[in-house]
Amino acid sequence: MRTAVVPVEEIFALRWAVLRTGMPREAAVYPEDARADTFHIAAYDDAGAIQACVTFFPDPLPGEAALAYRFRGMGSSVEARGAGYGAAALRAGLREAAARGAQVVWCNGRTSAKGFYEHFGFTATGAEFQLEPSGPHFVFVTKELG
Repeated sequence: MRTAVVPVEEIFALRWAVLRTGMPREAAVYPEDARADTFHIAAYDDAGAIQACVTFFPDPLPGEAALAYRFRGMGSSVEARGAGYGAAALRAGLREAAARGAQVVWCNGRTSAKGFYEHFGFTATGAEFQLEPSGPHFVFVTKELG
């Protein structure tokens, strides 16, 4: 398994397939994709196929003065779920965000993934909320980078 910072075009098909299933292609395009300070992480299997992806970009966390990066579009292929590809992509993204000066990383994460995020040092903050079309979410925050 390896990870790399890649252009959005390299991770887009997986993002669309697993996070916007059955929706138009445009539903998987994020406004942040076009920003110069956004980066995308791919996790590859031994055959070179992308099995997980995530997108990071600077975004202030309300009430936090430190440089914060937010991530979104994190997903793993159905075949690779539970095999560590998502974890590898997240770890690589946290390292890259830290290298770019981030002191805080956060996301709007699915409630169903709470245990996953907590395993990586994230804390759910605030009340649960609905984020369409994905369902219930929390804001997850960590200062444990790298």
